[in-house]
Amino acid sequence: MKRFTLIVLVLTATIALAPKPGTCADKAAAKPATATKTTATKTSSKSSSNPAVTDSLGMLERAVAKDSSKWDNLSRLGVMYMDRDRPSDAVKVLTKATKVRPNHVPTIVNLGAAWDAMGKAQTAQSYYREALKLAPADTVANCRLASSLYSVNQYKEAMDLLRNVIAANPRAYCAYFTLGVAFADAGIYREAIKAWKKVVEIAPGSPEAISAKESIDVLERVVQSTP
Repeated sequence: MKRFTLIVLVLTATIALAPKPGTCADKAAAKPATATKTTATKTSSKSSSNPAVTDSLGMLERAVAKDSSKWDNLSRLGVMYMDRDRPSDAVKVLTKATKVRPNHVPTIVNLGAAWDAMGKAQTAQSYYREALKLAPADTVANCRLASSLYSVNQYKEAMDLLRNVIAANPRAYCAYFTLGVAFADAGIYREAIKAWKKVVEIAPGSPEAISAKESIDVLERVVQSTP
């Protein structure tokens, strides 16, 4: 079953580490977590082949080079770097963005996600915790932190945090998604299916729901074929 688990982890990391409009992570992002494993996003190659998208990145880079005091440009550029699997560049830009708006929770969370994408979980967690000091109930910051904790084998703390998130916000689909990954990783497949079905129920149009549906299909076949 490890092969399946790795597929799920890749799906999770792709979503969590590259915030996009319309995702659970989007609620915390400037334009827009459970980073369970640090995996490169699959969107970068597609984006780079699109001249219009590439040009928009170049325009933002030139705008920031000309004036690095504008938070919106810095934040958007950081997210674009993440989308292109350039986390080190994202860290540099988002660090500047946090200096322009020091207490802006979404920017701090995105900076944490960039560090997570570089495999620096402890640094990432420090930013998630910083964000949570400012906004203790922030769903995305909590989900990101839980994912990061899970990625470094702090399973109990991660699971407790996810359950607390759901207790406080029963519609926090990012928490259900990450719980599903944890259950699948532990071989508790029926609970994983149940958690992912909640994602589909709460946010049927989200990228998380798309990944959840695919994973549910695979796991249900596994469960049905198991005596």
